[in-house]
Amino acid sequence: MGEYIEVEPGVRLYVEDLNPSGSKTIVFIHGWPLNHRQFEYQFDELPARGFRVIGIDWRGFGNSDKPYHGYDFDRLADDIRAVFDRKQLRNVVLAGHSAGGAISIRYMSRHGGHGVSKLVLIAAAAPTAFTPETAERFLAVNAGDRPNLMRHVADSFFFRYATEPFREWFIGLGLQAAGWSTAAMIRLLRDTNLYADLAAIRVPTLITHGVHDRVVPFTQALEQHARIPQSRLVPFHYSGHGLFWEEREEFNRLIAEFAG
Repeated sequence: MGEYIEVEPGVRLYVEDLNPSGSKTIVFIHGWPLNHRQFEYQFDELPARGFRVIGIDWRGFGNSDKPYHGYDFDRLADDIRAVFDRKQLRNVVLAGHSAGGAISIRYMSRHGGHGVSKLVLIAAAAPTAFTPETAERFLAVNAGDRPNLMRHVADSFFFRYATEPFREWFIGLGLQAAGWSTAAMIRLLRDTNLYADLAAIRVPTLITHGVHDRVVPFTQALEQHARIPQSRLVPFHYSGHGLFWEEREEFNRLIAEFAG
C-alpha cells in the first residue's frame, strides 16, 4: 500500500508499506539516484516470508515531492524520523543502500537510532563517498545529458551481466528523480564525512558489500566494520554495487536471518 507522508510543510515523501501485519518490519532506504523500486526483488520475496517491508523514496526522488531544498544529511535523516513518527515504527530493521546507507548512518547518530533495533548497511557510501573528480564529472554530464549520466551509473553498478531490458528499467528509475535533486546529492556525496557518525551506532549491524564494487570500494566496508562496535561484515564475492540484485537469493536469505 502506497501513501504520502508530509515531512515538513509542503514536502511529502512516498512510502510503500507491504504486509503491515508482518511479524517484523524492515525499512529500506534506496541509493542515489534511484528510488524504493530498486528493491523489487526484496519486496517480491520478504513479505512472503512473513516480514512487513517498507520502502521510502527520498525527497527529490521516485514518487516523492521534489523541492529545491533539503538535500543534506540532517534534513534527509529528519525526513526518515518524520516517517517513523507518523507510522509509529518501533523495533525495526533499517536497511540502507549506498547513499541510503549514509542517510541511515546519520539517522542513527542524529536520532539515537530511534525505533531501530538492527541496522543493515548495503554497499553504504560511508565514511566517504564520491571523490571531487568523480563528482565534477557526474555534475557536468547531469547538467547536459542526464540520461547519459544514468547509463554511466548502470555501466559501473553491476559485476554480473544485466540484460538490456533490465538496464533500461534500472536507468528509468534514476530518471524519475529531478535534475536538481540529482545534482544536489552528487555535491553532498562529494562532501560526505561520516567518521564520527559510525562510532555512534549502538545496535547490531550487518554490513554487506560486493567485493567487485566500483562505485563504493570494498575498503569502505572494512572501515565501517572497524568503526561500528557491534558489526558483522559479509562480503559478496560475485557482486558489484548491486548485490541486492546480483546475489539476491543469498542477500534475501541473509537479511531474513538477521532480521529474524
